[in-house]
Amino acid sequence: MSGQAIGLAVSVFLACAVEAVEALTIVLAVGTTRGWRSTLIGAGVAVLALAALTAVLGPRLTSLPINSLRLVVGGLLLVFGLQWLRKAILRGAGLKSIHDEEELYREHAAAATAMGAPDEGFDPYSFVIAFKGVLLEGLEVVFIALTFGANQHRLGLAAAAAAAAVVLVAAIGFAIRAPLARVPENAMKFSVGVMLTSFGTFWGAEGAGADWPGGDAALLVIVPTVLAFSLLLVRTFRTPALESQAVEA
Repeated sequence: MSGQAIGLAVSVFLACAVEAVEALTIVLAVGTTRGWRSTLIGAGVAVLALAALTAVLGPRLTSLPINSLRLVVGGLLLVFGLQWLRKAILRGAGLKSIHDEEELYREHAAAATAMGAPDEGFDPYSFVIAFKGVLLEGLEVVFIALTFGANQHRLGLAAAAAAAAVVLVAAIGFAIRAPLARVPENAMKFSVGVMLTSFGTFWGAEGAGADWPGGDAALLVIVPTVLAFSLLLVRTFRTPALESQAVEA
């Protein structure tokens, strides 16, 4: 397996795992509060919608000329990658609060409880919340998987990595029946942001007609460079309060 294929699988798996953790928190909060039948139906319909979207858009992307495809894919990956990386840098520097899955779980559970007792049979509230949560969290991952998979003509590998992440997170979450609060979510988002930004830069430049010295081996320089610069930004923007906590620890 080539380095790009490994990068594809790792990036898609981590991105999908992060979004699956957030979707799982919503599904668990609604399911445990109002019942599982309508909640799981809503989540299942969202998964089917995402699968259909992938099946429709995948062949259309791969049919584009290779340079146009790389330019489009590179641009999309940069948009997503820089967004993830920016948030991860701000969280690492203490300028943005760390995503708290337990707090998110409590908020959704409280909102579900405030809606009153669910009706017998089908519960529209549980269905809509679960559907919306899974769909919105999954859309970003679908585009990441599609862009990676289409550019390398490895949609099967991208889909397998995404499916593996979802199955793993869902299995662990439903086994413990609690949000996965101990998952190093910010570290995962940081890693995904670095990978997406690096591959987006690489493929976008190729699509614009640039030739990287060493070909694919240029990624061995681009990825560490993006990582080092991102860590430097964390260090530069790190708040004094966070520095003092690190010294005390």
